[in-house]
Amino acid sequence: MTRTLTRAWEEILRPMLKRPNRLQVAALCYRTGASGKEVLMVTSRGTGRWIIPKGWPIEGKDGPDTALQEAWEEAGVKKASISKRPIGEYNYVKRHDNGADEPVTTLIFAAEVEQLLDDYPEATERTRQWMDPEQAATLVHEPQLQDVLRQL
Repeated sequence: MTRTLTRAWEEILRPMLKRPNRLQVAALCYRTGASGKEVLMVTSRGTGRWIIPKGWPIEGKDGPDTALQEAWEEAGVKKASISKRPIGEYNYVKRHDNGADEPVTTLIFAAEVEQLLDDYPEATERTRQWMDPEQAATLVHEPQLQDVLRQL
């Protein structure tokens, strides 16, 4: 009987009760420098770890437009050519200020930077830096994002 209940929980009830991951979008901002492609990384406001600009969907904007908005606010990307379809995705667990954890799937859009400004909304809250994709991959925590960076 216990085995039947455990199996019912694991195979039927638990999957039905599990909420799907929330969705974010990200801009993998890049340029071609003298030694090849470089990616623009920013630090998170909470922990200061290296990330790519990302955020929650914005009403009235599609994925690429939302990703560009986040790139402007978090990294000062004023103008960029962005992919219409995601080039990849990664999953992570977001810890909210109240201590709650939430699973998130982040769609990644490639954004070739054409104009970068020093005065942008979160300039005083974050550090930004151009780096080669391999260096960036070693600094991020998410294995799926590391793979996307290494493929660039």
